[in-house]
Amino acid sequence: MRPRSTRGEHGNAVLEVTWLAILLLVPLVYLLLAVFSVQRAAFGVNAATRAAARAYTLAPDEQEGAARARAAAEVALEDQGLHLSQTTMSTSCDPEPGSCLSPGSVVTVHLACRVKLPLVPDALGGNAPSIRVDGEHTVPYGSFREDRS
Repeated sequence: MRPRSTRGEHGNAVLEVTWLAILLLVPLVYLLLAVFSVQRAAFGVNAATRAAARAYTLAPDEQEGAARARAAAEVALEDQGLHLSQTTMSTSCDPEPGSCLSPGSVVTVHLACRVKLPLVPDALGGNAPSIRVDGEHTVPYGSFREDRS
């Protein structure tokens, strides 16, 4: 016959469930924060490329088109809490690279952004892990429009 313990196990289940919940919920919350951060950046980059390409094709000339494209991309990115300085933006034209606003040309805007993972301290080396988000949008200038180049 075993000696009976004077101390019961009342309350241990609550403690075990609490620790288990903490161990499972903390990584889940971090994963959700990371996914939401990347998704926010994807929405911002997508909206910025669409706005920039459209602003470029509606401009009266090439220089004004580049300025309007940058301004439109900046506004779209700021809506999602990003900054244009954190991204790489490029504009290209087909079939002739020098004349984007000529009939039949196609304007393509490409934007790349690196999203840092949340809650990663700089003490881990200063080079925080990040995920690259790219976006590209193409807008035809139109064959029956006036030449603005």
